[in-house]
Amino acid sequence: MEEQDRSSQPRPPHVLIFPLPLQGHINTMIKLAELLPIAGFKLTFLNSHHNHKRLVKFNNIAAHFERYPGFEFKTITDGLPLDHPRSGSWFLDMFEETMEPKMKQSLREVLVNSSPPALLLMLQRRLESPLLFFCTSSPCSFWVYYSIPDIIQVGELPINGTEDMDRLITTVPGMETYLRCRDLPTFCRKLDIEDSIYMKLVVEQTRKSLQADALILNTAEELDEPILSQIRTKCPRVYAVGRLHAQLNTRLNAKHGESCDHISNTLWEVDKSCIFWLNKQPNRSVIYVSFGSIMSMSREQPVELWYGLLNSKTKFLLVVRPNSVIGKDGEGEDVVMELMEKSKDRGYIVNWAPQEAVLNHPAIGGFFTHNGWNSTLESVVPGVPMICWPQFADQHVNSRVVSEVWKIGLDMKDVCDSKIVEKMVNDVMVDRKEEFAKSASEMAKVTNQSVNVGGSSYSNLDCLVEDIRIMSLKKLTK
Repeated sequence: MEEQDRSSQPRPPHVLIFPLPLQGHINTMIKLAELLPIAGFKLTFLNSHHNHKRLVKFNNIAAHFERYPGFEFKTITDGLPLDHPRSGSWFLDMFEETMEPKMKQSLREVLVNSSPPALLLMLQRRLESPLLFFCTSSPCSFWVYYSIPDIIQVGELPINGTEDMDRLITTVPGMETYLRCRDLPTFCRKLDIEDSIYMKLVVEQTRKSLQADALILNTAEELDEPILSQIRTKCPRVYAVGRLHAQLNTRLNAKHGESCDHISNTLWEVDKSCIFWLNKQPNRSVIYVSFGSIMSMSREQPVELWYGLLNSKTKFLLVVRPNSVIGKDGEGEDVVMELMEKSKDRGYIVNWAPQEAVLNHPAIGGFFTHNGWNSTLESVVPGVPMICWPQFADQHVNSRVVSEVWKIGLDMKDVCDSKIVEKMVNDVMVDRKEEFAKSASEMAKVTNQSVNVGGSSYSNLDCLVEDIRIMSLKKLTK
């Protein structure tokens, strides 16, 4: 048994958080990484060398976490050379053959040398340690991933290349009435799905995750109750503790009398000048346009989007991430510079924005988004309606939920046409503005109540904290 402190009180639990080396995963898991030290835990946040270097370069995050004596950052290799661009489909191309073996060995070394022994929050069970799986994507997408073998078995996959993409998929329990072929992840569109390496990886990791001691989800019971009930048939111990940013604000206000709005955890340099521009705009008059930290566009796509925005009746704040527009010999960057020059009267373009501050700004009336789960929730909490333009991973499922289940936005998947952009922007920001604003406001109210004292997410986090204490004691007594 591990030696106890001289006070005879057991040591606080030690939790090791290990996110996938992607912005979206780090963004969410670092919020949980602060909630646990608030509860008195020792916390180790394990990041790749590359991402940690970017994290501390653009943020005050190291200084912020000094307030927690048991908190430490550690880094390991992601298995890639320093000069690797880490853009496009790099993660899918490199994970299984290059990254996973090297990261697994480094993780084992960190765990062996951790004191006291650590409970593990990560992607999959590979090591003999109590493990909690934190799914940073949406519960609906998690459930779809899990159900893919069943969809294949009944013959609803593969999708015939010439068939109606609006055909319903009836094999995912709880989603039979609204999930279409079009709403499945894009890797399901291959005629020979047996050759889809990404699909095999996602399905394998999703099903393995249910072997963990518990599953943590960044959602609220009220947002996803029908799907949470389905997931619990496979994994009874599920903690819905989201939205984590709002939960963290509640806990920090109670403990320190402050919020976490000033804490950034982005891997990109933020341009805060857009906030000063927003300050000059009327309430609910601007649509915010951003498609996340990974997505790349052909040079034609931002032009179509821009013309649709320009021809609408609405001002816009557009994020175009560096190197996100693909073109030969610098053509992509030339397009961005040209659009910036032409947008001065109607819009504002930045390389990267402080997204949560933007979405909470009174000038914002809508969010044109790729529907990554973090971005989706960041829009739900302040009650901002969405236009959905998903590209991959969980985004296609999320956009369907936003538009068809929650009814707080419009779904523009599979098209990029200036006329459609113009119409959807006008619908959300002008013609159906009050309809969408009312629905989004009602959902925001329910979601925010869940993270207040006595709310579902607040109570679920308390249960998670207590269960981690119990698991930690059991590990120490072995």
